[in-house]
Amino acid sequence: MEDMRLQKFLAHAGIASRRAAEGIIRQGRVTVDGRTVTDMGVRVSSGDRVAVDGKPVVLEEEKIYIMLHKPAGYVSSAKDQFGRLTVLDLVRDINIRLYPVGRLDYDTSGLILLTNDGDFTYQLTHPKHEINKVYEAVISGAPGEKEIKMFEEGLKIEDYTTSPAKIEIISSLRNNSLVHITIHEGKNRQVRKMCEAIGHKVFSLKRISIGSVALGELPEGKWRRLSEKELKSLC
Repeated sequence: MEDMRLQKFLAHAGIASRRAAEGIIRQGRVTVDGRTVTDMGVRVSSGDRVAVDGKPVVLEEEKIYIMLHKPAGYVSSAKDQFGRLTVLDLVRDINIRLYPVGRLDYDTSGLILLTNDGDFTYQLTHPKHEINKVYEAVISGAPGEKEIKMFEEGLKIEDYTTSPAKIEIISSLRNNSLVHITIHEGKNRQVRKMCEAIGHKVFSLKRISIGSVALGELPEGKWRRLSEKELKSLC
């Protein structure tokens, strides 16, 4: 193993993203050769014994990258304090510890990525990378030019203003519309709140793509590994 910073080692080992690993180190949860480490500058190499919360950490030989069609009613986290089903319940046949890449709200379905690669997670979730995410929604009414422009300019929601986004009408369904919404952020219930801010209720919401990776015909509740082409398009 090459000499590397401790937080990078933890990210490569699938413990957390590099930024989250720094928090774990600051909390005093990491030891190197039996000594608690809180310094971000510590480097580790082959032969060093690293542990988090007393459990040994080793680099995984294989990095796993999968796409999952999450049904509504599943939590996008490794575990849930209320005992609800999580996305990991849908990939129990994989014997490697995986983590969701970003969030997908409990009552939203669609594409979510899972991996044990902390650096990959960082690449896709850090705001500076601005990875587009497209959602398909059924909403009340039909947004007009004014509402579409509001999306494009950013909307004031609670205590923040959204980054420029896009809403496109795909078809009209009586008093409702099928729309595609493109954002590159991922705040809690953001798409629903944005639609409500322009006066349109969301009846159903599904994420259909992340970057150039599309959900396609993958059945709900099923998963598959990302192809090399898909992986390269995201990295």
